[in-house]
Amino acid sequence: MREHLVFVLFAPMGAFGSYAGHERRGSDLVPSRSAVLGLLGAALGIERADADGQAALRRYGVAARPLTHSAALRDYHSVQTVPAKVKHPGSRRAAIDAIGREINTTITVRDYRTDVAVAVAVWGREERWSLEQVAAALRHPVFVLFLGRKSCPLAAPVNPCIVEAPNPVAALRDCTAPIWLRHVADIAPGPITSDPFSGGTPDRVEQAPVEPLDRTVWHFGQGDVWHFEREADA
Repeated sequence: MREHLVFVLFAPMGAFGSYAGHERRGSDLVPSRSAVLGLLGAALGIERADADGQAALRRYGVAARPLTHSAALRDYHSVQTVPAKVKHPGSRRAAIDAIGREINTTITVRDYRTDVAVAVAVWGREERWSLEQVAAALRHPVFVLFLGRKSCPLAAPVNPCIVEAPNPVAALRDCTAPIWLRHVADIAPGPITSDPFSGGTPDRVEQAPVEPLDRTVWHFGQGDVWHFEREADA
């Protein structure tokens, strides 16, 4: 048995990006490893440029499970770009003045999930902050916590608690939706995604850009994502 920090993220709208594209920004059902680590960093007050702090965050393992049957929502944004000949404009006005009528306007698609609630389990691997310290930070975060995009703030406290379980899959399967959530959302626990852990036997493994290597330039590395779709123990 080992300790896991378990908490629930709930918001009327959330966005969990996977492979980012210019014209479409899709959304998965649960936040990726990098998204959860970013949320922990926000709670602890770790700046994106703090290389040591970001490296320390990568020592935690992450697993997530949707608790609700969230619905898809699609939004559209207009985006303007300037030709490459305009080098490092100091402001939007400076860029417009430099190019005149050559502004390129495109439409981009942004996907969201609505009435989304996700149970998250975090465990330490030679961690810098104890799980108790992380839990305290989640209760009183330094920076505002949001669900994927700044336009999607959390709608309820995350209520972190430390539980003992043989693995993160067991910890999440023992996590039920809060009573209040059952009155505002369609409760439907789904499959679990997790970082690799000792002794685990996933139903499926995929490679995804989930490892945050440098948040100042949004550089992410590939990592294994384990999927557990059966109700049997991991």
